[in-house]
Amino acid sequence: MGSAYASVSRVRACVAAAVLLSGAAVMAAAALADSRLAAISTEEPRAAPQGQLDALWPAANARGISRSAFERYTADFILDPEVVRLATSQPEHVKPPGAYVADLVTPERVEIGRALAAKHAATLAAIEQAYGVDRHVLLAIWGVESAYGTSTGSRSVVRSLATLAVADARRAPFWRNELIAALRILQDGQTAPETFVGSWAGASGHTQFIPSAYTAHAVDFDKDGRRDIWGTVADALASTANYLRTSGWSAGAPWGIEVILPSGFDYSWSAPGRPQTLSQWLAAGVRIPTSSANLQLGLPLQLVLPAGAQGPAFLVTKNFRAILRYNNATAYALAVGHLADRIAGKAALMAAWPSADKALGRGEREEMQRLLTARGHDTGGVDGIMGDQTRAAIRATQRTLKLAEDGHPSFELLQRLRADPLP
Repeated sequence: MGSAYASVSRVRACVAAAVLLSGAAVMAAAALADSRLAAISTEEPRAAPQGQLDALWPAANARGISRSAFERYTADFILDPEVVRLATSQPEHVKPPGAYVADLVTPERVEIGRALAAKHAATLAAIEQAYGVDRHVLLAIWGVESAYGTSTGSRSVVRSLATLAVADARRAPFWRNELIAALRILQDGQTAPETFVGSWAGASGHTQFIPSAYTAHAVDFDKDGRRDIWGTVADALASTANYLRTSGWSAGAPWGIEVILPSGFDYSWSAPGRPQTLSQWLAAGVRIPTSSANLQLGLPLQLVLPAGAQGPAFLVTKNFRAILRYNNATAYALAVGHLADRIAGKAALMAAWPSADKALGRGEREEMQRLLTARGHDTGGVDGIMGDQTRAAIRATQRTLKLAEDGHPSFELLQRLRADPLP
């Protein structure tokens, strides 16, 4: 369940821009960011050699797949060339956080979310009671992932996963595992092949679960004998609530709040692993809206600056991290949190996003990592992923250059490094 600012273990860098409105591929697509998919073939579609899928049979059998089901659902498999194309086409440029959030948190999406909150009020109340997850967050994830079920994807999940299992040699074990899980879903009668459709990366349903996530977290909330995340809103939203609860969601706590930082603030406090209680942040001059009184004073709050020192600032709770488990992208979690707030009737963001904020392309991110490495910093490699090590290197360089230590990989910093590549 993942997207342009994070990888599986750190900020994903390529996928989110491709799924701004529909959210399709949110889960599995994000898992591709680190792999780079270098080993995927780009040949024309062809019938797969029988042995390529037959080789999966022992593993499928060990997980309870019958021979008849295996043959029925994999018969006449042909590689999907569009899946191959989508998997190998990492966008060079992505949108900055402000544009990403603006594309997702639209007046129309807020209005529809509020209407659905009223329509499904009883169901949402029951889910909230059962799992402790804020109903507005569930609605927001639904809205981001599939535009409230109107854009869930149209590709055969089995064909997409089989294509990736055959074509992506580097991540073949991952895709094979997902394919076998998909076959089990069909064998168990949870859905039918014609309705088991979704994104190119095998995510499906109202809230876009990949098969392994379905196996682990899907629930039959309406008690009809099927965990139907494709056709039953209650099952889909309850499954998402179950996923978030398993990921550490704390009932009754917000995801976070927007705050105003004082003049002269030390932006190094935005580094990961430096949470403070609200009383400590207030003592440091941080201001919060009066409507945010529901934050407990003792709750650990991490400062997040999605666009660096020039953009909005947020104090986030462990529930923000639970959303990141759904999709490990800061901009995604922020969009979900803000959309949830707007559906609940809360105000728009106070601070404006920096108009000049320019998201770096992959080549520019790799160039920044090389320049940081040349200055003696460990970025964890040159891979174009702005993870914790790279951002720590950025902060160290900002400190040397007497810039705000916000860890933001800005175009301005890249220009500064180009002009003065070595200290």
